[in-house]
Amino acid sequence: MTASTINNRDDLISYLHVALALEHATIPPYLTAYYSIRSTTNSDAAHIIRVVAVEEMLHLTLVANVLNAIGGKPDLNRPGFVPSYPAYLPDGENDFTVDLRPLSPEAVETFCKIERPGQAPSADARLVRTPDSGSPVLAFSPTAEGMRFYSIGEFYAEIIEGLGKVAADDPKLFSGDPDLQVGPEYFYSGGGAVIVVSDLDSACRALRFIAAQGEGLDSGIYDADGELAHYYRFRQLQLGRYYQVGDEPDAPSGPPLSVAWDDVYPVKVSARLADYPPGSELAGVARDFNAAYGAFLALLTKAFNGQPGLLQDAVCDMFRLRDGFNRLVRNPLPGSDGLHAAPTFEIPAAFGSDPEAAPAAGERTQGVTR
Repeated sequence: MTASTINNRDDLISYLHVALALEHATIPPYLTAYYSIRSTTNSDAAHIIRVVAVEEMLHLTLVANVLNAIGGKPDLNRPGFVPSYPAYLPDGENDFTVDLRPLSPEAVETFCKIERPGQAPSADARLVRTPDSGSPVLAFSPTAEGMRFYSIGEFYAEIIEGLGKVAADDPKLFSGDPDLQVGPEYFYSGGGAVIVVSDLDSACRALRFIAAQGEGLDSGIYDADGELAHYYRFRQLQLGRYYQVGDEPDAPSGPPLSVAWDDVYPVKVSARLADYPPGSELAGVARDFNAAYGAFLALLTKAFNGQPGLLQDAVCDMFRLRDGFNRLVRNPLPGSDGLHAAPTFEIPAAFGSDPEAAPAAGERTQGVTR
């Protein structure tokens, strides 16, 4: 079996910071697809994407609770927290590209890859060497240079095993301030309750819930609460039919589900601020959106650092970004052959970072590129 890459509390904190960034990294692609849908069409697809996006917020909250329980400090405004798109995620031995796309078969295929169940063929294969291509990579090991995990599920399995190992050696591991925990009264997604983390058992339950709700790796199509795993929610869009209890993974038998793939705004894939004409009104809107998104992340950071009541506002704010999205996606981007504008998620540095909240630049954070 591969030696553990987690040996102490600092290693756990580094891994949980990566987990926060990993869970957040799916939200901009989901929101881009969601807001590319024209308002009167594709209600089934819009509902599926919205549900998953809200549940990713639940995952963020659970990771933050684990991090706070061991004395870490969540910081969603630290440099590099939001990846530069396209980003890359693991798919077994290979990586795949995660772009900011309009709703399309390609976007849904990417979503399925993000959430796809993935178990390494052996314990020795959990870690995979990353090619030295210089591209951003997520689900990397912050303590094993040049290595990333076979899948997101294996990444969480490593953290869970590491928690058990460190807790056995350090009886004071779970000594974080309990007042920093976000309880279920502050967040409701309809897809599972927030778990307050105070010990090894609750920490492992929180992380297993994240893996199961995304991939359905251990629990099948439905989780213990009867909720469809994210992977299978997106498979419904590919297969054109809803799942019902008792269905096989590739054979949903529920009502039909249709998607009008052409009835979306044709936004530019993974647009960047450099794509906007300098000084144009659209460029200003794109910058304003990025600032608003930075403020959204700052609100989440406050919620995870002693002001949990702000979390309800933050969940609403995620969808209040609609106006900024609409001002972009409904307008053609000059010089882009009819493609429309879209948010770039290039967050201005003005929102900054608490230097005590995460490893310093040049230390653990170097692993975000490969």
